[in-house]
Amino acid sequence: MEIKWLEDFLSLVDTRNFSRSAEERFTTQPAFSRRIKGLEEWLGATLFDRSKHPIALTPAGEQFRPIAEEVLRRLLQGREDVRQTSENIESVIVFSATHSLSLTFFPSWIKRIEEGAGVLRTRLDSNQVANCVQALLRGECHFMLCHTHPLVEVSLSDEFFTSLKVGEDRLLPVSAPAPEGGPVHALPGCRELPVSYLAYSDTSAIGRAVELVMAGRPQKPVLNRVFESHLAGVLKTMCQEGRGLAWLPESQIEDAMNAGKLVLAGEESWGIPVDIRLFRSVDPLPRAAEEFWALLPGDAERASD
Repeated sequence: MEIKWLEDFLSLVDTRNFSRSAEERFTTQPAFSRRIKGLEEWLGATLFDRSKHPIALTPAGEQFRPIAEEVLRRLLQGREDVRQTSENIESVIVFSATHSLSLTFFPSWIKRIEEGAGVLRTRLDSNQVANCVQALLRGECHFMLCHTHPLVEVSLSDEFFTSLKVGEDRLLPVSAPAPEGGPVHALPGCRELPVSYLAYSDTSAIGRAVELVMAGRPQKPVLNRVFESHLAGVLKTMCQEGRGLAWLPESQIEDAMNAGKLVLAGEESWGIPVDIRLFRSVDPLPRAAEEFWALLPGDAERASD
């Protein structure tokens, strides 16, 4: 059994798509499929029901998932601990955050903390939310920062991870302004004239939140998906160019809205409240990381409360 088989398994759990996971794991689909098959043969059980679309975990797969997460996390965390000891870098606090929060939230948030605690030694790795989750599972970072919504699972077991609400945001539907000041692309749209929609890719947690909330609305928008990206920054640029509307984090578009480059594409009721949460392992972290965690406001909402 190889460590990369566990990483392959967890990637496929996230994507439920062999092609997408093969691309994420920088290999070909046949090679990726052989590695998943090798893991199943080693375990003596089928982990995925390939007859379903998207593929689903079998009962054996559901049972093995927390085991794979814990084994991989402990192994890679142990490697990181040894590496930190040998390189004497225990005082560096490592964060993994989504691209949008890396640009808009993290700099001001860490500055506010440092105003009371002094300058901290930190490192920030920016990535898609699925890769941020994997970094935390593998022990490659101490903390993971992302947007969350009650309808979207973060894929981190409450048994092994806890989180702290450190901020709030809203996903607002916005469009480039028309000459008269209203949106070029306005909600809700209709069958004869659907609204051009700039969407998040399927792996985006924000995108899943938008899709699920819109599907549950009494008045559903009529959208024509014309573009997609996992980067909110790319969607923002396309939106400003007038290509369509997008649900974007308010924290990322305040300046553009104040400057009149973007306007609401509908009433504020189309907005989606989201939390900004900081995740960590329940296992002890290096001293500097634990001291940082202790600095965070005690009146903030913790997942374990």
